[in-house]
Amino acid sequence: MTAATDRRAALAAGLARLGDEHPALAAVIAEVGTPEPRILEPGFGSLLRIVVGQQVSTAAAAAIWDRLADAGGDDVARFLGFDDATLGRIGLSRAKMRYGRALAAAVANGTLDPCGLANLPGEEATARLTALPGIGRWTAEIYRMFALGDPDVFPVGDLALREGVRMALGLEDRPPPARAESLTAAWRPERSAAALLLWRLYRHRRGIAVLGADGSGP
Repeated sequence: MTAATDRRAALAAGLARLGDEHPALAAVIAEVGTPEPRILEPGFGSLLRIVVGQQVSTAAAAAIWDRLADAGGDDVARFLGFDDATLGRIGLSRAKMRYGRALAAAVANGTLDPCGLANLPGEEATARLTALPGIGRWTAEIYRMFALGDPDVFPVGDLALREGVRMALGLEDRPPPARAESLTAAWRPERSAAALLLWRLYRHRRGIAVLGADGSGP
């Protein structure tokens, strides 16, 4: 089977278990259906893509990434060869230029192996990533979910995801990160499936188009 087929099968199995054990999630599945897995190829390019997408709209992130990838910026050596003017024309801020170069340098000198992180416990992988400038816990967890296929990640720093928790559980207010962590602990070890489901719920309730398997969308 392909990686995409494997991910879909694992997601379907995880959602089935969550639906069987948690009535609130069963109700969400009945409302919005089964989400697609979001799949990124492990490596420098995918990690850089997530960094590029920080704190900008999905559409803006996609446009910047398309220009960067078209220029060959998903390659470590090529990215390190770009000057500020080139990266600025592509759309990277000064901060993201700095973050991207730090990431590329770490991969080039062997400090970080983005693919090898799959062999580490989740929290250790997160620690390796967050040791780099510009990579916080949210970025590390998104990479673990979409590129490494970690089945038990729930990025509580994501506002839309916490709003999805509020919607699914019928809460009056959006829970803060620590409360969301506590509320979702019962969904282990399938929290990545729950996260995909609640992102889908959030977009459905807000009337936002569903994202594609690669995370693309309006």
